[in-house]
Amino acid sequence: MATFAQAQDTPAPADARVYFVNLADGDTVQSPVTVVFGLENMGVAPAGTEKENTGHHHLLLNRPPLGQGEEGAEELEYGLPADDNHIHFGGGQTQVTIDLPAGEHTMQLVMGDLNHVPHATPITSDVITVTVK
Repeated sequence: MATFAQAQDTPAPADARVYFVNLADGDTVQSPVTVVFGLENMGVAPAGTEKENTGHHHLLLNRPPLGQGEEGAEELEYGLPADDNHIHFGGGQTQVTIDLPAGEHTMQLVMGDLNHVPHATPITSDVITVTVK
């Protein structure tokens, strides 16, 4: 597990931005849902790859924004857990198709460093809510 010092030691470009390419807040979609990840001014590299100005995607699903909620401080310090609410794309993937039940779902994209720890200045998307019919 990464330590707080390691989390603070992974810089990201000041102008880096992660976003949803094909979904917007308030969209109504059908399951399975394809989610395409966008990234500007930073590169994608698989987990475990130590390369400047890179990271890999994580999808936070149906949970508070990064740094908030029960796990908020720990995920910033020790890295993101891997469970149904924290989906890792450590292979460098830039999209996913997921089955979601009908209803509202929140999503946020977060870039993680080689150890799944958010960068010193976290690179996160806005939280969006989509409704699955």
